[in-house]
Amino acid sequence: MAKRYWLMKCEPSAYSIGDLARDGETSWEGVRNFQARNFMRDDMRVGDAVLFYASNADPSGVSGLATVSKTAYPDHFAWKKAHKYFDARSTKDKPVWFMVDLGFVEQFRATVPLATLKATKGLEEMKVVQKGSRLSVQPVTKKEYDIVVRLGRKTKKAVG
Repeated sequence: MAKRYWLMKCEPSAYSIGDLARDGETSWEGVRNFQARNFMRDDMRVGDAVLFYASNADPSGVSGLATVSKTAYPDHFAWKKAHKYFDARSTKDKPVWFMVDLGFVEQFRATVPLATLKATKGLEEMKVVQKGSRLSVQPVTKKEYDIVVRLGRKTKKAVG
């Protein structure tokens, strides 16, 4: 199967690209949207490339790169009553929610802001720049991925 490309959002206050750089690998738990879950469960494969998107940040945007290091498996946090991701509908016999593992690839010197993504030729159809696009896991094309990587690698660190 051909390599696929993804954008995955996370609030830096919960988990940042810097955290992934430190940890090297992490589970991507807590996704509670069926469409996003289906992308992870049905379509993600080891080696797929990920744009790591910092949401609700200043600025929000792509802060680095990751790779899918483990395919989907049940999100066991959904079974723990005291956990913030608990969901009584999900059981070990019939899991509702799934997660993948991500490995660290690269942290950009500075975030590529959403405003830059919106203004960049070739990214007009990218889902994250579309009005009302709030999905935390979304596919991107290889062309979109390559453009964002180029932007990220030439972004200068903000002064101050």
